[in-house]
Amino acid sequence: MERKILIVDDSRTVRASAEYVLTKAGYSVLLACTGVEALEILQSSDISGKIGMIISDINMPEMDGITLIREVRKLSFYKFVPILVLTTESQEDKKMEGKQAGASGWLVKPFTQEQLVARFIHEKTN
Repeated sequence: MERKILIVDDSRTVRASAEYVLTKAGYSVLLACTGVEALEILQSSDISGKIGMIISDINMPEMDGITLIREVRKLSFYKFVPILVLTTESQEDKKMEGKQAGASGWLVKPFTQEQLVARFIHEKTN
């Protein structure tokens, strides 16, 4: 079964950049603009259990990334799926809040292609 990566970010540029990098590295990618849209995708019957990793921003309209992470962790299919936070937030208290919510890793924007792929591979293997 092919595992997909869900990228959640309200910035079209960031979504496109991350999609380009991960697609080029051979991964299948789905995109969401908000946490609400991401949850809809995760709960759709044709996607359930097929997402192998979630990459999410923190600062988004409708539902922030911390809330999204908490909601994702309530879903049985995604309780242990790695969630990488990709954000401009670099404060330790924000990172701790993300970790307590269930984030697996943290990558501060801007990122290089190498950083994203290396972080993805690291999270996927741990």
